[in-house]
Amino acid sequence: MHVPDGFIDAPTSAVTGVVAAGALAVSLRGARRELDERTAPLAGLVAAFIFAVQMLNFPVAAGTSGHLLGGALAAILVGPYTAVLCVSVVLLMQGVLFADGGLTALGVNITDMAIVTTVVAYAVFKTLLAVLPRSRRSVTAASFVAALLSVPAAAVVFTLLYAIGGTTDVSIGKVATAMIGVHVLIGIGEAVITALTVAAVVAVRPDLVHGARGLRQRLQLKVNGELVDAPARTPAPAAARTSRRTVWITGLVTSLVLAGFVSFYASANPDGLEKVAHDQGIDKKTEPHHSSDSPLADYGVKDVTNARLSGGLAGVIGVGITVVAGSAVFWAVRRRRDHDTSPASTSV
Repeated sequence: MHVPDGFIDAPTSAVTGVVAAGALAVSLRGARRELDERTAPLAGLVAAFIFAVQMLNFPVAAGTSGHLLGGALAAILVGPYTAVLCVSVVLLMQGVLFADGGLTALGVNITDMAIVTTVVAYAVFKTLLAVLPRSRRSVTAASFVAALLSVPAAAVVFTLLYAIGGTTDVSIGKVATAMIGVHVLIGIGEAVITALTVAAVVAVRPDLVHGARGLRQRLQLKVNGELVDAPARTPAPAAARTSRRTVWITGLVTSLVLAGFVSFYASANPDGLEKVAHDQGIDKKTEPHHSSDSPLADYGVKDVTNARLSGGLAGVIGVGITVVAGSAVFWAVRRRRDHDTSPASTSV
């Protein structure tokens, strides 16, 4: 759902740019409360993982593909404020380095793909957890539904933005029907990826998952050959045996493998927005990308003729740059939090 330059007019793009800037400012302040010495490294890794998985387009209908948006996944893993920053870092890297998503449309993309998906997903996730038992299965189930609904919500917002500032004269009803229809299907893929990832992290380190805070697993004892819950007063360990370093290294290696190798087998079909734009004529006024001459444009390394090697190198470079950029942002936010809560800053 990366909106290119030319889909939305300049005034609407400028307004969404202001909205995005305001949301990022709020998120920077909110992330100070979410990030600590445990979760700050994870946030940079989440950004890199989202970048990697977004390279894995999966088929959803005849001639159409989809990919992860990532707002729901990031919100559940590291918190909603940090999630907005995670997805925004990914969108910035993609726009500047890979010519994916217009630079003048960056405000539109952040508003739609970072803010809307995160807000909708986290609201649905928290609502479901309020009525479901506090268990790992509930966290996984809530993650699935939250991710599923976040994608068509982003499609609805794009349609509204297009109704306000679209540059071509196309029936909004047709755009809405096509966008929502295909993105409901894409949402299923988003939900599966999100639920599997959240379940994997919760299984080894539930204390690192923002959405699983307060989750306690009852200790089970074997009595007469059957497993029964121990009394509630017996606390379970807060963290699993897997170290944070192991989780981080595993996540980074997984991201590198996905972007550097698995991405070669991704669907080559246009994604949901590209397909709808072509079929409905939205793309008539698409403008050339300002970063089209980037050495990494279109997810390939310039002057590397082998397609597999070019795409793989671009993916690995993208993961590396994203994890460094994301980690730098989140460590800076964490350091700001430490400064704000230091004895000197809180003394009267």
